[in-house]
Parts: sequence; C-alpha cells; structure tokens
Amino acid sequence: MVSTKDYDLFVIGAGSGGVRAARMAAGLGARVAIAEDRYMGGTCVNVGCVPKKLYVYASEFGKAFEDARGFGWDSAKPAFDWATLRDNKKAEIARLNGIYRRLLDGAEADIIDGRARLVDAHTVAVGKQQYSAGKILIATGGWPHIPEFPGSDLATSSNEVFDLKQFPQRLVIVGGGYIAVEFAGIFNGLGAQVTQLYRGPLFLRGFDADIRAHAAREIAKTGVDLRFEVNVESISRGADGLELQLTDGSTLTADTVLYATGRNPHLEGLGLDNVNVELTESGTIAVDEHYCSSEPSIFALGDVTGGMELTPVALAEGMAFAHRQFGDQSRQVDYDFIPTAVFCQPNIGTVGFTEEAARARFGDIRLFKSSFRPMKHTLSGRDEQSFMKLIVDKASDRVVGVHMVGPDAGEIMQGIAIALRAGATKAMFDSTIGIHPTAAEELVTMREAWTED
Repeated sequence: MVSTKDYDLFVIGAGSGGVRAARMAAGLGARVAIAEDRYMGGTCVNVGCVPKKLYVYASEFGKAFEDARGFGWDSAKPAFDWATLRDNKKAEIARLNGIYRRLLDGAEADIIDGRARLVDAHTVAVGKQQYSAGKILIATGGWPHIPEFPGSDLATSSNEVFDLKQFPQRLVIVGGGYIAVEFAGIFNGLGAQVTQLYRGPLFLRGFDADIRAHAAREIAKTGVDLRFEVNVESISRGADGLELQLTDGSTLTADTVLYATGRNPHLEGLGLDNVNVELTESGTIAVDEHYCSSEPSIFALGDVTGGMELTPVALAEGMAFAHRQFGDQSRQVDYDFIPTAVFCQPNIGTVGFTEEAARARFGDIRLFKSSFRPMKHTLSGRDEQSFMKLIVDKASDRVVGVHMVGPDAGEIMQGIAIALRAGATKAMFDSTIGIHPTAAEELVTMREAWTED
C-alpha cells in the first residue's frame, strides 16, 4: 500500500540523534525530511563538544609552555589572542555544518530550514508550509537555562560564551556540572581570573565521591577560585564591570558571568499542545524503550527525553530508532557501562558504577585506589596528582566501576569501557601486562584492596 503522506518520517532537529536517524531511515528506503532552525549538527557541533574540546586544547598550551622549562626549553610564554581562536573555531564549525548537510543530501533526505511545529499527530508546519508524515521524530535537544533573579539578563549562557567579542579577564562561572567545570578550566588556562560558584557542598553531583573530592583539590591548584555553598543574589552593572551580590554577603566584580546551571528540553514553540504527547515531571518527553511517546505516531530521542545527555548515546538511539521503524532489525541501546569524560584540567574519565551505587547494587565490594604524580611532572615541577579507582563486585570478582582523574583520562577510559562491557574480572586486570611507562598501567598493577585503616 502506497502512503498518501508527504514523508514516511519527519525529523524535527538536526542534531546528532536527529541527523543519524534521518540518514539511517533514508538509507533503509524511507522518504525523510529533517527540519532545523539554528544549528546544523546540533549542540555538540556548534556550541558543545566540538568547540569546547578545541578551546580545551587552546587552554592547555599555557601550561605546556610553563612545563617545558623543566625539560630545557628556555623561552618566554607567548601572548594569547582570543580573536584568532574564536574565528578559527568559527571556520571549523562552518566546515562541519557543511559536512552534515552533505551527509543528509547524500542520503536523499530533504533538509528544511526553519523551526518546525506540530499541527497534529501527522502534520508538521515550517513557516507557512505544512508537511504530512507517517511518523514524526522530535530530536530538538536541550537549551541552557538561566534562573530568573535580579540582573539575570546580564548573565551569559554556554551558547554565547564561545563567541564573546572581548576576552573576559575576570570571569565568574555559576554551576557545578561538567559544563561549568570545563569552562572554568578553559578560561583559567587562557589567562582569565576565574571564580566558580556552586550552591552545593561539592560540584559534579552524580560522579564518584572520591573523584569529586580529588578533582576539586586539583582544580583549585590550577588557580580557579572554587567557592561552594554560595549562590548569586543579584547582578548589576557597575563602573568597573558586573557587580555580583552573593548569598554569603560577599561581592564579586566580573567582566562576564557565565551561568551553567543546567539545560532544559528545547520544546518552546514546538506545538505540543496540539498533540497527545505527555511530559515527565521534569519537563522532558516521556517515551518507552523504543522512543515512542504517548502519541503513537510521534517519537523522541536524545537530550529531549532526559536520558544520558551524551552525543554518542543520541547517535546510538538514532540508529536503533531507524532500524526498528524502517528496517528488519529490532535494535535496542544497551545503557550499561557507558563511559564518559569531563574535559576539566586535569581530565576525568569514568565508566560503570560509583562506589555508592555499587554498594547499593552488589552489597560487598572491594576498592582499589591509587594516587600518584604523573611522570611528566617529575621534571616540569607541576604540583599535580592523578587518581585512579577500581570498584569490584566481591562475589563475582567483576570490575564494575573504573574512575580516573588525570591526563588523558578520557582516552584511557574508552578502552577500559570495552573490558567492563565484556565482563572483565579483577583477576583479568591483574593478569594483563601493562605498558610501561604509562599512567594507564596503574589500572592493571593495583593489587592491594583499599581499607579505611
């Protein structure tokens, strides 16, 4: 039976998950359209992972120049030019935007520029034009949220901070998640005076407690002024910049105030009132294990559903969705042992259970911990300590959590994630010969279980 609809699938949002779903569905023979009103490639490509990592690279050069002196390189630290970094980044993002368009064109998916809104369960409007579709996929991702308070309109979000006209010599960052922590390291490394405020007792909630504590100590050593259990009451313009009144009675003056206090699902103007799509208490789209909403023809995946807000997860979900809906395979994403990294300085890499979660899940566990000075800094003289932690289910000897703070933590953790997904035991770790001299070999040489004594 030939469909009378314009498209088999209409995707709203050309981010990682949306583009992957559109391309795969089109490759499986579906007639596909995808609409995007702002960022071809989504948050990750434009105002997330990609520009962030480029800026992290830039911020690490200053430390490298200093470290080089201990290795015999006698040279002055070069000057940093913000405009060069910013504009080179823009050129790279524009290149990637073009690649995403070409990938969609190559898959013969129709690209529609503009903000799409739902008219009914099978109709989408972009501007004055309406399109009918057998299935509609919402993949609009998240959007930075700045709470309302006196002067909140003077704050900057992570969307704008990459493209500031002037480099902020004094930057205040509000928030305790990975975005806040990463930007603190970036701008501190580029030469700004950075103060990070967090309303809780310790940042990076949800990560292993030892990792959070170790990261706080090491980040403070780099010069970031960390202030916990404090928040902003108001922001106002002063003669010398932005004046912040804090909840502990103190004040701060800054050139820029970056709010990184969370992201909300990007659903504004989407027309959800016109369809039977239920939301969760946190405002995300409620979906089942196959990404179907309460409206049978409407699906959602990625950050807009409130799951793990990671680009590779959205990509996997887009692939699984396309194959299930238009292919012969009933793919499902396995959310166990998904590795992640925080590109703060030093880096954090983690996979599996935190200590607290492992105790709740497995009961008796064994812990292995190691803290050491990276070999590089024996000559650089930098006061930096790496930290590694293994969490083992005592009954099965399976390694169920690995956490690290230190150089290249993300790179190291990608390989460790494969081992954990394969069910590697502590005995297997112990029998593996390490690569010497590397930091990673520490993961296979920790023999003594940690005790509080």
